[in-house]
Amino acid sequence: MSGNSIGTILRLTTFGESHGIAIGGILDGVPPKIPISKKEIQKELNKRCPDYRGGGRASARETAIRVAAGAIAKKYLSQKYNLKITGFLKQIGNIKCNTIDLNQVKKNKLFCPDIHCLPKIINFINNLKKKGDSIGAKIGILIENVPAGLGEPIFDKLDAELAHSLMSINAVKGIEIGDGFKCITQYGSASYDEITPKGFKNNHAGGILGGISTGQNILISLAIKPTSSINIPIKTINTNGDCTIIQTRGRHDPCIGIRAVPVSEAMTALTLMDHDLRNKAQCK
Repeated sequence: MSGNSIGTILRLTTFGESHGIAIGGILDGVPPKIPISKKEIQKELNKRCPDYRGGGRASARETAIRVAAGAIAKKYLSQKYNLKITGFLKQIGNIKCNTIDLNQVKKNKLFCPDIHCLPKIINFINNLKKKGDSIGAKIGILIENVPAGLGEPIFDKLDAELAHSLMSINAVKGIEIGDGFKCITQYGSASYDEITPKGFKNNHAGGILGGISTGQNILISLAIKPTSSINIPIKTINTNGDCTIIQTRGRHDPCIGIRAVPVSEAMTALTLMDHDLRNKAQCK
């Protein structure tokens, strides 16, 4: 099966299946002398922490390797730029987080930034579990202390490659950078990021202009579809093309969007580190 690698200078290759002997990966192109411990990698893996069984090569269990590799990329970016990547839950179903408190994100396992929404979300998820159904979600990613100049102006735009990395995560069906789809109804005079001697006045573009980072915070939103494996009987066909019913038994995840938060952080980190190394190779 092709398509098992991502990245140019920093290149991650994953292998294995959920029901196979093991899953693993190789992160090639890492610069020497980055101090990283098993404890730091495990800390990132603990954010993800689902059961280890799944549905083969395309199972979300494969993303454990991405998270482990992302821990190395995060350490590199933090050391070099004090760059920080924070993923959080922006919306689950019709429940929107109106307050974005990044300190709150670290205090709960749902990565919820709004303490007032947390009880509603927990109750909503518990009810979904009882019904055997699932729900979609919207994830936010905030990247702080981004250096200006990362990216390329044509095919390898930073936003294009972030989209490539993040859309490779199971269940991601849409991505917005900055204002995203809001720009459809905006006039140019309103969406323009004015520049003054002190810097940009706003950040409608989400920290990337012309495919290159501006030095502002990068703002990303992801749309995550509901988990397809649910306990409710649904219509399908068998291998002969005949109508039948499928119903997933056992544990199921009512909102895969929560699991996707640490994976999204990891893919973001890997993409940014790769572009930093590419910039260094070309320009320095």
